[in-house]
Amino acid sequence: MTSEKVKIGVRIHFHDLPELVIEQIFSLIAPTRTRNIASQVCWLWKTLERKTRSSLSLRCTEVFNNTHSIRFPYFPSVSSLDLSSLSPYGRVSFQDPLLAGPILSRHLPSVISLTLYAHDPIAQFLSHWPNLKRIKLLRFRIPPSEPNTIVEFYLGPLFQNCTKIEEIDLSDFCCWTEDVIEAIKSNKPVAERLTSLNLMLGNASGGFQASDIDSIAEVCQNLRRLIVPCVFNPRYPDFAINNETLVKLAANCPHLQTLHLVDNKPVNNHPNANYSMESNPSVITAANLEALLCSLPLLTDFSLNLSNPNLNVSLETLGYPRTSRIKNLKLGNFEGIWKGQRSNLDGIALCDGLEILSLKNCVYMSDENLVAIACGCARLTKIELNRCLSITELGIQTLAFKLRKTLKDFSLSYGTRISSRALVKALKPLQGQLQRLHMHCEWIEPESKEKMLDLLDKNNISYGLSEPDSWPNLCELSLRICADLKLIPLLHIGLDDCPNISSVTIKVVGDLGHKPRGCFNLNVLSKFENLSKLKLVLEMETGYPLDPPFGKPTICQDLWEKFYLIGINELLSLEELDYWPPKGMVPAQGSSSQEAVLFMQNKQRILSPDGASLITSCPNLRRLFIHGTTDEDSLMSFLTISALRDAQLREDYYLTLEDDGSAGMLYELCKRFELALNKRDAID
Repeated sequence: MTSEKVKIGVRIHFHDLPELVIEQIFSLIAPTRTRNIASQVCWLWKTLERKTRSSLSLRCTEVFNNTHSIRFPYFPSVSSLDLSSLSPYGRVSFQDPLLAGPILSRHLPSVISLTLYAHDPIAQFLSHWPNLKRIKLLRFRIPPSEPNTIVEFYLGPLFQNCTKIEEIDLSDFCCWTEDVIEAIKSNKPVAERLTSLNLMLGNASGGFQASDIDSIAEVCQNLRRLIVPCVFNPRYPDFAINNETLVKLAANCPHLQTLHLVDNKPVNNHPNANYSMESNPSVITAANLEALLCSLPLLTDFSLNLSNPNLNVSLETLGYPRTSRIKNLKLGNFEGIWKGQRSNLDGIALCDGLEILSLKNCVYMSDENLVAIACGCARLTKIELNRCLSITELGIQTLAFKLRKTLKDFSLSYGTRISSRALVKALKPLQGQLQRLHMHCEWIEPESKEKMLDLLDKNNISYGLSEPDSWPNLCELSLRICADLKLIPLLHIGLDDCPNISSVTIKVVGDLGHKPRGCFNLNVLSKFENLSKLKLVLEMETGYPLDPPFGKPTICQDLWEKFYLIGINELLSLEELDYWPPKGMVPAQGSSSQEAVLFMQNKQRILSPDGASLITSCPNLRRLFIHGTTDEDSLMSFLTISALRDAQLREDYYLTLEDDGSAGMLYELCKRFELALNKRDAID
């Protein structure tokens, strides 16, 4: 009997399964590379892969040429199309929009979601996509000073050609707030259909005023999702968001499920910044905040981030039954989040359905508040604490123990009273559950903290956690580290046994005045054997003493890049690198004085030849993204990486000029590089 079963099993082929079953199996394949490999097995698999693919991201502009348009494949089920990463990044111009539009719309008939980098006017291109329901526009350019230019070339054609649009994402689209309001008012019939608006505008504006929010709420009354930067500063009473604005917003948009009101004013993140909570005139009162939340019964995602400390607003209303549906809560510069009565829980602690909590600049928040939140919000899966200076290791340890079955993502930034070693010890109750960890690196352990470390160890033993420090489920690690520190202490704080870490993000901040000897010890990450993705951001604040010639990095930049990149060749499992070179003060040639000042404030990033040489030493690097510019020799040197299949220069970190003197050269350079890259034979 057993032999008959074996024979029957051997004779059954995968293709003998019903076609619907095979199609369902293919629809579950998510990784793009896996789908591409599967499509090359046989004609049937190729047909099934194209039939079940739901999203597509294009990188090559050759598909828009007459000679290649016939070979463009047909994807009947693709509903999401991404054209924002076409290379050269941010420089692609559709030479014949009447051609490019019909090709894509004919071969991708089911597209309803589009992501597009708006380099040129998009009216002719969007005329071929009348059925779009979701669109995201990207544009990292200084908004033109001429009035109505953005409305005429971009936002106006969007509303006029895509009359069925429901969701608009302008989070990375740099323009003036007046342009958005003008476009919405001029196209009310289409704007009334909108259900989602993300108007962060690439953080390029000062925020929307109270009158702007009123205009949006009056026209777009069907909104379910609204993300908008606002003016909350009480020094501007005529423009700041006030109680009346919140009441009108809740009355006009009662179906809101996601509401993010964020003050776009930059916050001083210097470790020694003074955050005195003096009494400030409040633009929002507790009564009106309660009225806002009670008027939005469907609200599940709420964010209110102020730039000025506010003592007068209390969030005890969050515990009312009508607001208990909130699952994602983000607050900035709030202090009235809990009354502190031990006998009864209130405030945030009454949001028993809360799953994600982010608190920023709550400097008076204590360990008792943190423990109360852990007791009341037993479903929390993610917690972010940014500059909550009054909490200690004991509070975090108690929080971790009470949420040890649910908490999977923990972030602590600027916890000046907590060292990295103490933080890892405090999080030990989560060592079998934690998947993502972000921390601000503090390697130095004050002598006064030795007793605290012993107490943490005793608590862990009492919790039954005396086994070795192993983090089997930790897959993402994010570090924020000062410029004068090295990475070598990472192995001595309790994170040396993390077998499944696949992604590491390192952001370097601080002063460039004192560079330590030796190197950054990036090779420490080789301890993580499954590390495949590294994101390295050199976000130093201090500029260089002397400006280099146009398009050339400074000697200081070369030294700093060597300091951080030495040892990257020892990361043998690394397949993807996202790299932000240090900033250099390089103004554009021929620019006006006002444009040059704005350009200098943003500081261009340039990859030095030494930095490029170190990156080319990565033996198994497959994807490379440099967020900056470089010269031709440095770029062409990446061709020596035998495994490299995808590389791109991206200027997506600052506001560039329409013509910064190097646009044409960069465009031709990137085209030559990618042509040479695509001509190579792929090893696999």
